[in-house]
Amino acid sequence: MKILVPTKRVPDPDQNIRVRDDAGGIDDNDLVFVINPFDAIALEEALRVREGSSKATEVLAIGIGADDYEQQLRVALAMGADRAVLVECTEPLDPWNVARILQAAVDREQPDLVLMGKQAVDDDAGQTGQILAALLDWPQATFASKIDFVEDTVRVARETDAGIEVVRVGLPAVITTDLRLNEPRYV
Repeated sequence: MKILVPTKRVPDPDQNIRVRDDAGGIDDNDLVFVINPFDAIALEEALRVREGSSKATEVLAIGIGADDYEQQLRVALAMGADRAVLVECTEPLDPWNVARILQAAVDREQPDLVLMGKQAVDDDAGQTGQILAALLDWPQATFASKIDFVEDTVRVARETDAGIEVVRVGLPAVITTDLRLNEPRYV
């Protein structure tokens, strides 16, 4: 089994963010960047799946960005990812274009599962997973708070406004993670 975990490099949410003097964006001169917390949860879950599986399982972290993204991919490797891939891109991308790049990565890597954060804390768009699933024509489960493999399917407890809903999806699939799924390991 192969699990692809997209990650996004975001400003550490525990620091003060300042707007540039020209009001054209954030002042990132002294900012510390981290793996998006929702993506760290997805990576932790992929590692737990690998640790609990009797099948050989590869965990592949992927990031889209400039050379300065290397530190976050090294953190993914330090957490336990088997490989990390940087897709170099210096332009800011919207969820559609991120999903298109991830679609190409899926076509190349042929994972059984894409496990990713439900949203990024810097833009809160929350669209990339759903767009990717549609582009791939794969089933999806969003806002996962619990994941169990049952035979050739994945049972996902997902958080909704009405409470917990349980869905079952076949593989390959795209699953987006919520905060209550796990707590990422300390590197």
